[in-house]
Amino acid sequence: MEIFWYIAIGIVLTVFFILDGYDFGAGIIHLFFAKEEKDKEVITKSAGLFWDSNEVWLVAAGGMLFMAFPTFYASVFSGFYLPLIIVLWLIIFRAIGLEFRGQFKYQMWKDIWDKSFGVSSLLLALFFGIALGNIVRGVNLGSVENGVSAHEGHYFFLPLWDSSFSPLTDHPGVIDWFTIIIGLIAVVTLAIHGANWIILKTNSSINKKLKGVIFKLNIALATLTIFSLVVWQNVNPNSLDNFIHKPYLMLFPVIYLTGLIGLFFIKKIKKNSHAFLLSTLLILGGITSSLASLFPVILPSINNKHEDLTIYNTSASEYGLSVALIWGIIGFALIVVYFIIQKRLMSGKIDNMDYGH
Repeated sequence: MEIFWYIAIGIVLTVFFILDGYDFGAGIIHLFFAKEEKDKEVITKSAGLFWDSNEVWLVAAGGMLFMAFPTFYASVFSGFYLPLIIVLWLIIFRAIGLEFRGQFKYQMWKDIWDKSFGVSSLLLALFFGIALGNIVRGVNLGSVENGVSAHEGHYFFLPLWDSSFSPLTDHPGVIDWFTIIIGLIAVVTLAIHGANWIILKTNSSINKKLKGVIFKLNIALATLTIFSLVVWQNVNPNSLDNFIHKPYLMLFPVIYLTGLIGLFFIKKIKKNSHAFLLSTLLILGGITSSLASLFPVILPSINNKHEDLTIYNTSASEYGLSVALIWGIIGFALIVVYFIIQKRLMSGKIDNMDYGH
């Protein structure tokens, strides 16, 4: 049952980053490339009409995590308290940026909420990437100092950064040079995804320009990907062991590489849906590759005193997991129905749809 719920939560989180990821990406594109009012308005629509339904998946993932792996849930929500609060505020400001923009026609009013939407989207992409960096790097479980544990083995607390700014210290912060690299990969990936979404769903005047932007961002992403693999070996020398011992897991990096290589041909791709599929493969492959590299670990310990947190030592009882299965299937079915209805109502180009007025 632990493996089932691990896979289920992984699927829900991946769906969230694919769906809300294009919202984040649209905000990044809006911040840097939307200059004319008509483009700003239509790009805002491309995110605003979908963001609230997309974030249902994040709520579902949080609820499932609390139910299936309560020890892990308690550990990360206390240990990552500071960045989680920052993420919460960024989600709030992104939402009100979208909802408030069209309430008045004053340009200064629009400019304020445009910046709120764009900057919040950029920082959310960065912080979600940094969060993934922390998971694959590991934390000092139990707050061990000189071989002495200050707390229980599942407890930790991270400052936003350590004075050394290094992932190799005994007490790393949330932000260091390694997690920043992973954060930048997330920003570039979601910017590509958001640009493909804008091209797919709108007739924005910058759509043609965005294909060139995607190509350049893809070069940056390929460079960052190679660089991150090299430094990851320095941070965690055993990071590729799962792929060596279980070669079938190489399917996930192949998915990522398919999206990455395919996007180099973005200017030749005729169907916009194909380009969007390729950036979807980037997100799908990136998240699943990260999870596959850790399995069954879900939070590594960087000290030798306490063992890693895994799906087995942090899970709820077998009875609880079994009972939750029934309600989980019902809840998941309702989310899927809601999702299908919402997407059908918003199918096709959204330029002429009303939002925020």
